[in-house]
Amino acid sequence: MSGLELPRLLLLTDRSQLPLGRSLVALVEECIDAGLTHVVVRELDETPLGRAALVAALTEAGATVISAHTPLYGAAGVHLPADPAAVAPPDLPWGRSCHAAAEVHLAAAAGASWVTLSPFAATESKPGHAAIAREEFRAAAAAGVPVYALGGITPDNAADAIGAGADGLAVMGSVMRAADPAAIVRALLDVVEEAPW
Repeated sequence: MSGLELPRLLLLTDRSQLPLGRSLVALVEECIDAGLTHVVVRELDETPLGRAALVAALTEAGATVISAHTPLYGAAGVHLPADPAAVAPPDLPWGRSCHAAAEVHLAAAAGASWVTLSPFAATESKPGHAAIAREEFRAAAAAGVPVYALGGITPDNAADAIGAGADGLAVMGSVMRAADPAAIVRALLDVVEEAPW
């Protein structure tokens, strides 16, 4: 994986979901203080320069940063969209968003270092998308690549995601929208630490 050590918990950013007046960098810093180590920077409406500045700020805060969709200066890896036409970077570890076990197998065969499989549960971030069947996680496990459950992940269902076969948790909305994001991260890390890996 070209030196990128994968955690059991990934935080994906989306500043559009933040409560009014809250800073994305400050939120992530709180989460790092709570034990978070890895962040996927999305903010796809930002300029590449603005996104690179965010990568730098979060790296300075102590996070290992992965950029979404395209490589960014300072990022340790790239998380590609589900579109199979999205080209993997030749010199960075990369993952891909997947929505079915068959997509996970294709990503693994193409060299992905990890994948997200979503949505695990109903999510405010993507209303109207039905949760995928738990069997998809079991079928995805045979691909031999770490699979993160994404979509509607909360401390209340995190253990269910792990029980379904996920290798880790990827969370966005429940942390971005939280009054106390650090508390959500701590609760998710507690679930991760207690899981029978």
